[in-house]
Amino acid sequence: MASMRDIKRRRGSIQSTQQITKAMKLVSTVKLQRARAGAERSKAYFDSMYSTVNSILSRVGHVEHRYLMPGKSPKKAVIVISSNRGLAGGYNSNVVKLVTRNEEWNKEDIVVYAIGSKGRDTLARSGYEIKETLTEVIEAPAYEDAMLLTRRLLESFEQDEIGEIYLAYTSFKNTVSHVPTLLKLLPVDFEPEEESTGQAMMNFEPEDEEALDMIIPKYITSLIYGAMVEAVASENGARMQAMDNATSNAEEMISDLALKYNRARQSSITQELTEIIAGAEALG
Repeated sequence: MASMRDIKRRRGSIQSTQQITKAMKLVSTVKLQRARAGAERSKAYFDSMYSTVNSILSRVGHVEHRYLMPGKSPKKAVIVISSNRGLAGGYNSNVVKLVTRNEEWNKEDIVVYAIGSKGRDTLARSGYEIKETLTEVIEAPAYEDAMLLTRRLLESFEQDEIGEIYLAYTSFKNTVSHVPTLLKLLPVDFEPEEESTGQAMMNFEPEDEEALDMIIPKYITSLIYGAMVEAVASENGARMQAMDNATSNAEEMISDLALKYNRARQSSITQELTEIIAGAEALG
């Protein structure tokens, strides 16, 4: 059995850790409230953008456009949105698994655009090519950052440096539900409508190619920005849960150590009494 001093020292250490986890939980809760409000405000817009563009493309008929056809390169660009800090449970590892456990992909064909350092570090250790790292972007997501990233990705796509573009992030459902999501951005996937549905085919003014040149970059920018906003909310929700669990576990450990301390103290008192009685009997 551990000594009373060891038990007391360990209990003090756990209590100090518990104070830290409580503080981190409170900070994450405040950040989550702000991030959740932002995610909920923007979610309707980005969902509408996704469904509207897919509806438009499903009715364009046969249009040959570079954003609707796979590129010549076998390379796949994957935007991986993670956090810059840990202690968020499985938040970062679950996003990374979308890349590392995809059986349809070859590691040599993957080019990673990392938003957040945790995902970048893990993928770099696993041997993936890190094309670009944007660590500051995830701290305060801005539409302009998503627009600049979209521009660089589309340039690489048009120059046949990459043939497909994917987005790996954590979708925010609610405070306790965060879903790792892999979304294909380019070439845009859509299901053409059947002619028998009676829907008129889409006509463009200006011409279809010029219109798609304007629509699709905005569509991709919106999806990237929406993913960053949801990822921030998911990160803080995951960290809040992780710190709450850590605080509860610390409380259980403290209670268990208190019980062990009391047992050790009782055993020590019993031993002292036994020695005193034995000494008194020897003197008598």
